[in-house]
Amino acid sequence: MVVFQYGSIVLFNVSDHEVDGYLKIVERHASGLLPEMRKDEYEVREKPTLSTWMQGGLDYIMLQYMNIDGIRTIGSVLGQSIALDYYVRQVDGMVAEFTDINRGMEKTGTFTMERKKLFQLVGKANSNLADVILKLGLFERSDIAWKDAKYAQIWEYLRDEFELTQRFASLDFKLKFVEHNIRFLQEILQNRKSDFLEWLIIILIGAEILISVYDIAHKSSIAL
Repeated sequence: MVVFQYGSIVLFNVSDHEVDGYLKIVERHASGLLPEMRKDEYEVREKPTLSTWMQGGLDYIMLQYMNIDGIRTIGSVLGQSIALDYYVRQVDGMVAEFTDINRGMEKTGTFTMERKKLFQLVGKANSNLADVILKLGLFERSDIAWKDAKYAQIWEYLRDEFELTQRFASLDFKLKFVEHNIRFLQEILQNRKSDFLEWLIIILIGAEILISVYDIAHKSSIAL
């Protein structure tokens, strides 16, 4: 079992009926558990008679032998892949939310989102991107892969197999769409604030004029 700080767990050579037992062990020491758990399966085979160090196939990878370095290398990519799925779903939710906002503006010509809600979306977008880059270490080659070409081959093969680079590019594109919408809506809120301040100044000036006129009229009536 390989456990990662960002929340992924990769199990090797564990039967289906044993999975929940291992997950409960992790839950006792974990915090910030998600309400929904996502699972994926990938086959790792060991074949000592294999003519090459490794061989890839449809939904499996075959190695001459399996050791702790192989487990760590394979586990790192599988863990990143399932975690990336989570962030993609988070960003897809934000894209859908902004799509609904834009459709509403198209129909009504108005925008009703509160500033607090917009700031929450800003924070969510920024934290998602930071988590993918910093927590997952998506662009950082594992230490084992740096030191040994055999494990670098596994690492590169699995990254291609799970399309990590392409999926991140898609995620980044969606985040740029979200950021564009955030900037646009921030400008609307800022313009609203400016319009409100302008009207407030006009009202204050008008009130001051009325007070001055009243004061002049009052003094004139006293003089008469």
